[in-house]
Amino acid sequence: MRKPIIAGNWKMFKTIAEAIAFAEALPVQDEAVEAVLCAPFTALSALAEALEGKNIALGAQNIHWAEDGAFTGEVSPLMLKELGVKYAIVGHSERRALFGETDETVNQRLHAALKHGISPIVCVGEDLEQREAGQTKEVVKVQMEAALRDVTSEQLVNLVVAYEPIWAIGTGKTSSAEDANEVIGFIRELIADQYDQSLANQVRIQYGGSVKPENVAGFMAQSDIDGALVGGASLQPESFLGLVKGAHQ
Repeated sequence: MRKPIIAGNWKMFKTIAEAIAFAEALPVQDEAVEAVLCAPFTALSALAEALEGKNIALGAQNIHWAEDGAFTGEVSPLMLKELGVKYAIVGHSERRALFGETDETVNQRLHAALKHGISPIVCVGEDLEQREAGQTKEVVKVQMEAALRDVTSEQLVNLVVAYEPIWAIGTGKTSSAEDANEVIGFIRELIADQYDQSLANQVRIQYGGSVKPENVAGFMAQSDIDGALVGGASLQPESFLGLVKGAHQ
């Protein structure tokens, strides 16, 4: 049985004070659903302290592949580990589109996270043009094979996959629960083909793309969807709590 996981991606929102206020508004979470908050780097330290005892994991929005070096503007896995970061988003579509992330650098970042005991949330998904051309599975297959290059069976169970169709991120548009489940089921098949079915059944796969408290239960009711990676709807405490509550199935 895969434990549901709801991860809030705050993107470039929230000052330190706002992050602390958010955490203070959250009650202690039960263990039925894993809740994660992926905050801006500046807020991670304060948020780690504010979340103490809340049973909510701390996540970063990016991670570099090197432990140190001349990489201006990047953050190393050692720095994140020191702050108590448990998860790191890798290969988000905004990183790919706006900041030059490639399938190769996604794989490098993923390996850095795994090496240092941080679970990567690796994002894959197609844009609108690719979707309308019927290329969704082809695009996802290429991204998944590249992301999992040289990942061992032992490492595999420590990562999370997030299927985020780019056309549905922050647009108000969303894939139907059934369509999302079909693609996520396909991702699980890809993992089974590369490893084995038993391991594929252990990997948690999220859906992301305009998920809200009002629709999250419909996604969670699907056979292969194990949670959600959520942007805008994770920015208010009551909305984030609604997402976590909706993940109880």
